[in-house]
Amino acid sequence: MESAGEASAYGFRAPPFGRPRNDESSTIVARLRIDEQTAWRVADAIAEGVGRDNTATAVFESGDGGWALELYLTNTADRDAIREVISEIAGRSAGRALTFAPLAEKDWIAASLAGLGPVDAGRFVVHGCHDRGRIAINRVGIEIEAALAFGTGHHGTTRGCLLALDRILKAYEPLRVLDLGTGSGVLAIAAAKVRRRHAVASDIDIAAVRAARDNARRNGVASLVRVMHGAGLAGRAISRQGPFDLVLANILLAPLRRLATPLARVTAPSARVVLSGLLSAQASAALAAYRPLGFRLERRIALDGWTTLVITRSAQRMNGRLSSVRGPRSAAARSSSLGNRCR
Repeated sequence: MESAGEASAYGFRAPPFGRPRNDESSTIVARLRIDEQTAWRVADAIAEGVGRDNTATAVFESGDGGWALELYLTNTADRDAIREVISEIAGRSAGRALTFAPLAEKDWIAASLAGLGPVDAGRFVVHGCHDRGRIAINRVGIEIEAALAFGTGHHGTTRGCLLALDRILKAYEPLRVLDLGTGSGVLAIAAAKVRRRHAVASDIDIAAVRAARDNARRNGVASLVRVMHGAGLAGRAISRQGPFDLVLANILLAPLRRLATPLARVTAPSARVVLSGLLSAQASAALAAYRPLGFRLERRIALDGWTTLVITRSAQRMNGRLSSVRGPRSAAARSSSLGNRCR
């Protein structure tokens, strides 16, 4: 039988439980195989009668093509009255067949993440802990338990950034990487796992900062990824660690436009900048903010109505020296990075 987690597609009758009393701390569940029409009659009768204050009912199609009724009750619900309602509508045998049992506690965040399959983006595979053992040895596994932080790889913007990052790192070896609006930290972690060099990540959301730090530890790159809270480009905290050869900014159009000038100040000549968080119709507006500052479009990635832009800063000399971005990587250097996987 399918769980009631699938019931929302069919029907759910839920009362306003309110604040539970001490004897309502646990939930009781009762399950019954029944035909669809009778299931709805029972659900309506309970929702409008004996169970309206302390019972929720779910009606859904089971895996074998039949139908099922599930009741979720507080400890104070009148089980005998509920059994009697079912007996009157579905027959005495159905009433006798109804059994009540405590509902097992469940980590719903973990359950929802378990429903998310791994995401492939070039050599990268973003996955949860439940898929840790399924990552091929020639892929770069990134284990993300994002919770409240954005960036599990399932969104078109995050996947677009990972695809852009994969292509960049196959051709170049940036010495300094900055991940603005890091969220779960997935982009900084991906860069650190391939490059085995330090990356700077920042976010204005303290929950995201905590999640990114946890994820960096989970992926064995805590010593390589420095996650900063609320560090702006105009401040010294980030600028003193530049100039950056690669900047990843998966934010939104408005902040990307505001950040254009300060970002240009902290990027090295020939630096790559990955801009995302853009609806496809917003890509031209983002480019218009960066072109006057010496950036040109190198690549555009469109996924699920979102666009990721890879732009390159013109190769100008700075203090008498060229950019710190290294040239094309050798085949040996490229192959040496492929064995990295989630720890």
